[in-house]
Amino acid sequence: MRILIAEDDVVSRMILAEQLQSLGHAVTIASDGREAWGLFQSTGPQLVITDWIMPDIDGLELSRMIRAENREHYVYIIFLTILQGKGSYLEAMDAGADDFITKPFDIEQLAARLLVAERILGVQLEIKQLRGLLPICSYCRRIREEDMTWLPIEKYITKRTETRFTHGVCPDCYETYLKPEMDELRTARGLKEQVTGGA
Repeated sequence: MRILIAEDDVVSRMILAEQLQSLGHAVTIASDGREAWGLFQSTGPQLVITDWIMPDIDGLELSRMIRAENREHYVYIIFLTILQGKGSYLEAMDAGADDFITKPFDIEQLAARLLVAERILGVQLEIKQLRGLLPICSYCRRIREEDMTWLPIEKYITKRTETRFTHGVCPDCYETYLKPEMDELRTARGLKEQVTGGA
C-alpha cells in the first residue's frame, strides 16, 4: 500500500518507516501535520498513519481535513499515539479515524491492522466498481433492476437520485430521425391535398 506517515518525533518516524517498508509498503514521511497535508495532496496515499500531538496541524485536524476532501477513493486513517483511554479513542474516531494504536506499538499488531485496512480498502474498491456497472439492454437502453425487471434509464436514475429529466432532440437525432419524419408527413399531407383538391 501507499502509506503516508505524519510523525513529528524523528526517531519514531524513522523506525516506523523502516518497519513499514520491510512489510513491503511504499512509504512517504512527513515531520508534521502541515507537511503531511501537502504530501497527501501530491502523493494520494491509500493509508495515513498519524500521530495525534504535532505542532501547527495536529492529527485530529489532519484527519478532519482528509475526510473533508471527500475523495473518490477512500483513505484509511490510523492514529498512532501515546494518548490512551476511551475518550481519546472516541475523539479520534469522531475526527474520521478508522483505527487507533497506542505507542509503543508492536510491529506484528500493526502488520495485522494493515492487513485489515487492505481488506477494507479492497472491498470498498470492489463495491465502487460494481456500482459503476449498469446492466443495460443494447437495443432499448433499459436497465435491469436487482429483481430482474427492466426500467427505462430515466426511471432508473430518477428512482435513485434527485435527478429529473426534460426531453429535447439533439442535432444528430434531429437530422437522422425527426427531419425525415417531418418531411415524410409534409409529403403525405401534400399528396392528400392533391387528391382531395385541398378540401
